[in-house]
Amino acid sequence: GATGFRGIYNCGTIFQLTPSESGWQETTLYTFENGDDGCSPLADLILDQSGKLYGTTYVGGPGGIGTVFMLAPSGGEWTFNLLYGFSGNDGVEPYVGLVMDMVGNLYGTTLYGGTYNCGTAFKLSPSDGGWTHTTLHDFTCGSDGWQPWGRPILDGNGNLYGTTWVGGAHGYGVIWEITP
Repeated sequence: GATGFRGIYNCGTIFQLTPSESGWQETTLYTFENGDDGCSPLADLILDQSGKLYGTTYVGGPGGIGTVFMLAPSGGEWTFNLLYGFSGNDGVEPYVGLVMDMVGNLYGTTLYGGTYNCGTAFKLSPSDGGWTHTTLHDFTCGSDGWQPWGRPILDGNGNLYGTTWVGGAHGYGVIWEITP
């Protein structure tokens, strides 16, 4: 799990709970420092088949406005990897969690940023030892809504679905679909 705050730098932690004879044993896997690693991992984490954890930080990182990260198990320890730091035009504040497709691409949203500062839907693809960011949609604060909210859902055909907090025809948000 994740804590959005606390830890040595008050920027949150990633932790593991393990059952023991006396209850549950907590182990801190990573403590965020509010540097390039980011700060405030508020969203749920996802786990891939190889045991790597993926998540977002709401703020911090190289641009100060959020990151996507991975924690990989290695010899009984966990290694932090910054996958992406947002810069503004590509999104600001990835508040909700990620979803992963069958080939390891990550999908998510940001509350703000993008061309209209109304949020984005994005894809991160593993590429040559790094990750390539693609903006799938810049929300316009109009009929498509703004402030995408809630973890997106990916179906078996590669369609991405989600909701926005506000906007749309009546101003109360929309349900959106992005097709490949």
